Amino acid sequence: MAEPMKRLPKLPVERALKVISGRWKPVILYYVFSGPKRLSELKRMMPAITQKVLIQQLREMEEHGLVTRQVFAEVPSRVEYSATELGLELEPVLLALCRWGQRHAEANDEAGMIADCIVRPRHISTVAA
Repeated sequence: MAEPMKRLPKLPVERALKVISGRWKPVILYYVFSGPKRLSELKRMMPAITQKVLIQQLREMEEHGLVTRQVFAEVPSRVEYSATELGLELEPVLLALCRWGQRHAEANDEAGMIADCIVRPRHISTVAA
């Protein structure tokens, strides 16, 4: 599956946009920023996405190192998707895009039509001394 990685652009900003582009990737990341999610949870959170597209987007993000897929040895098997450290670095970027989207809506007198930007709490594994 290394072929898609070879096709990524060399210009860093273009590469970044290519990796997170698409209708669903930013939304999926938004939900996994707060912690691991099962496929069924993500599907419930995004009822407009098909399961096929959700799986495709998760696989692409896994390939690019934004999410990890953990399979638990249970019956029935359980799979959870989590943001990686690299993926978590996109949180302030997506929050900035969200805030810009709010300002854009306000400038076009559509502020009442959009949702708030929500900063999701994360569990911090280490505390700075």
